[in-house]
Amino acid sequence: MTATASRPGGTGQRGPAERFARPVLLAFLLTAAVDLAGLLAGAETVHLLAKPLLMPLLAGYAALRGGPRLLVAALLAGWGGDVLLLADNDLAFLVGMGSFAVGHVCYLTLFGRDRARAPLATGAGYVLVLLVFLVLIWPDLPADLRIPLTGYSLLLTAMAWRAGALGPYAAAGGALFLISDALIATGIAQWPQAPAPDFWVMLTYIAAQALLTLGVLAPGAARGMGRTGAYRERGTSS
Repeated sequence: MTATASRPGGTGQRGPAERFARPVLLAFLLTAAVDLAGLLAGAETVHLLAKPLLMPLLAGYAALRGGPRLLVAALLAGWGGDVLLLADNDLAFLVGMGSFAVGHVCYLTLFGRDRARAPLATGAGYVLVLLVFLVLIWPDLPADLRIPLTGYSLLLTAMAWRAGALGPYAAAGGALFLISDALIATGIAQWPQAPAPDFWVMLTYIAAQALLTLGVLAPGAARGMGRTGAYRERGTSS
């Protein structure tokens, strides 16, 4: 028996919009698989078509689940960054990074509504790793990207640390987001890369956004995070 059905007056039925949540999630997973397969196969056209669909599908899933608007906004900001980074020029990269930064601000604002506190030890560990990484990569970065990348990295690290307060899903998502963007930075610095580097960047990025979304939508993360009334009242999962 579901939690909704067991409550007095509960029907155990999901709302009309929520019935579409699972198909949208499956569409997201299928699109992610197609995108990753295209990267492994070197099919650039597949990647160009699939990548822009990922975050709108995930944002649609979050919205259909009744997730908070800031979560949807963060995912759509990620979509803006995804599209801009498809263009191979410095201006598009900087504007795309700015779009991702907006997404991290949305995440941080959303996570700040939760009463739980992220472990200080984890935060200290993140800061140490970030400092070591910046010291090592700084000389190899283009001079005009050093300051923007440093500022973005600080924001991303704060988001990853704060995500840990929501539970293991969000914590893993924050960590994977750091790894994904670190892989991009090492590519910019022209450090040695693993085979199929774009595959690993997208794999960690897709997993990061999906886990952050699941972490926010998890019932245990509902404390003070501004979900819609319908979501606060439901006790089932899609």
